[in-house]
Amino acid sequence: MRMSTYGAVLRELPKTIEDPAARRRPDLWMLGGIAVAVVATVAGIAATGVGIGYFFQPTGVLIVVGGTLGVMFITTPRAALLHSLQRVTDLFWTSSINREKLIEEIVSYSRIVRSKGLLALDPMVAKASNQFLEESLLLALDVRHRNELQATLETKLRLKERQGEADAKTLEVAGGFAPTIGVLGTVVGLIEVLRQFSTPSAVAYGIGTAFVSTIYGLALANLVLLPAAHRIRAKVAEVFEVQELMMEGMLCLFDRMHPSLVRERLNCFLREARGGESNQRTLA
Repeated sequence: MRMSTYGAVLRELPKTIEDPAARRRPDLWMLGGIAVAVVATVAGIAATGVGIGYFFQPTGVLIVVGGTLGVMFITTPRAALLHSLQRVTDLFWTSSINREKLIEEIVSYSRIVRSKGLLALDPMVAKASNQFLEESLLLALDVRHRNELQATLETKLRLKERQGEADAKTLEVAGGFAPTIGVLGTVVGLIEVLRQFSTPSAVAYGIGTAFVSTIYGLALANLVLLPAAHRIRAKVAEVFEVQELMMEGMLCLFDRMHPSLVRERLNCFLREARGGESNQRTLA
């Protein structure tokens, strides 16, 4: 490869890093889903003719929210719980990566490796457009055997996927307990009703109030915790696909495969993306 081509590749890489599509921005799709769920729930309640204020019961909120939070403390170690909460915060933000540009970047590396060898990529590592890609390049430069590189990258991918599953499981477990804790709040409310059994009007009002705790538990589980757990799994799967693309690219570089073959192999991941919604996939 000529030096002019080598320099052109170096000049092109920063543009990939500064691509506006890669910046974090609010996840409007998720925010829209939350808005739809809230509006539909409120509209359904209003359609019954029951005032919205009737459903605001401090006792039920305290029991359901406090009880569910306590269950999360009991079932999840502190570090894992904090990591899960951080993952939930990240759900409200999204950053996109263009798979076509990523493939072109790896193909550019393959041209250099093909003519100058793997060590020629050393000055380009810091300009990689993705942290995992940068780490993979460093590993490719350090190891001597292909099996070592493949095993290390597969281990990194497996651990990242396992961490995402653990974060989703934290919310899933809490979502399983929330309805039961809501029933507990209902039982507490019914006990209070029985204390006023001699007053029929108070009994009727109290029974309705007591069952609000069950609504809180069901809503917390099915509108918050379980959807968030599924969302985490979906984002982890998207990240895994892109990182698998990078791993495959690094193995191709290590084998000094021809650039056209590298592109053809990596385009398999691009075709999967096109079979879904878009060439740009959302990352965590």
